[in-house]
Amino acid sequence: MKKVFWGAVVLLFLFSGMAFADTANEAFEKGAEAFLNGDYITAAKWLHKAAEQGDADAQYILGLMYYEGKGVPQNFAETAKWFRKAAEQGHVNAQHSLGGMYYYGEGVPQDLAEAIKWYRKAAEQGDANAQGMLGLMYYKGVGVPQDFTEAAKWYRKAAEQGHADAQVLLGFMYYKGEGVPQNFAETAKWFLKAAEQGDAYAQYNLGLMYYNGKGVPQSYMQSYIWLSIAAANLSGDLREHILNIRDIVVKVLSPKQLEEAQKIASEWKPKKGTP
Repeated sequence: MKKVFWGAVVLLFLFSGMAFADTANEAFEKGAEAFLNGDYITAAKWLHKAAEQGDADAQYILGLMYYEGKGVPQNFAETAKWFRKAAEQGHVNAQHSLGGMYYYGEGVPQDLAEAIKWYRKAAEQGDANAQGMLGLMYYKGVGVPQDFTEAAKWYRKAAEQGHADAQVLLGFMYYKGEGVPQNFAETAKWFLKAAEQGDAYAQYNLGLMYYNGKGVPQSYMQSYIWLSIAAANLSGDLREHILNIRDIVVKVLSPKQLEEAQKIASEWKPKKGTP
């Protein structure tokens, strides 16, 4: 789960005056100004000075710059080095990102136990992406013994924060009864939350649940709507498969129902994270 938190970086810069009290870090502020102006070479110079003085935000951002090759040569070993310095100070994004470096073996030897360690630290601070990765690793038994109960626990924590992937995966756990009692209504509930955010696989599966009346009252109109929305967000063989199912649904809709369903599907827009 490779995530780069440039949005969070911009917020750190915009509120840098609030982050430091009377003894504002001049190097960080100069780096922030240069970064926001697109002068990444100058930004890297000043952020390096701040990072060397122990500023965790500067260490994390410098790590990202080495990861992307912004203002400095791309260097994953340097990325991991600066992520570690920030992570050891409790910087949640750095902890999550360092976990990813160990998970993928970027800049450090691949070490799933270390990945788990850093993902857990970030997850315990409430980082939804880290919670989702921890859930995935428990589900697959990667770096830890397979444990569906633990997987469901961490997926739920991420899902409740609006993490769409975790919502889908938690939905499937309820569908299969893995780590939680089988409950199709809960499956539909979590699929709906992810579908509303634009997750095409959740939309597709929700369309099937409405078609079969599984976990939700049977509704061919709702089935048509969600299958149409999913097809619009997909391509290739899966899209063709969804359209074939939708063609079956069309046969049981009245012309008026079809017209209304088409209108709703065409006007649909995703919502932001729905916990």
